[in-house]
Amino acid sequence: MKRLTRLLSPLLILALVVGSLPAMAAAPAAGQDLVGTTSVLDAQTSQQDRDKIRRVLAREDVQQQLLLQGVSPSEVENRVAALSDAEASQMADRLDQMPAGASVVGALFAVFIILLVTDILGLTDVYPFTR
Repeated sequence: MKRLTRLLSPLLILALVVGSLPAMAAAPAAGQDLVGTTSVLDAQTSQQDRDKIRRVLAREDVQQQLLLQGVSPSEVENRVAALSDAEASQMADRLDQMPAGASVVGALFAVFIILLVTDILGLTDVYPFTR
């Protein structure tokens, strides 16, 4: 019996070592940590920011303006993909803060029209050509 145990013990040890090698290879390395909730939420937020930027850039009027400026849509897509997470978040925040359809030129034009109408009605004396 002792003789049989001496023969089987190294064989069993060898079988266990060889059998556990695939399990050890599939196990994660010691340096890898679990994925935290904040990192998942940050990745999701980053993807939402990039999607918002892509939606704005996919509008037809924006595409026309980009083409007038000499920028191709594929170049724009590459640049959006190259943005860091912080840059994408900052750009998406700026898109949210911009007033819809308003610009400095539009505001100046509106002031010009208002002053012109009031000058024609005689309420102001701003433009000499209205007399």
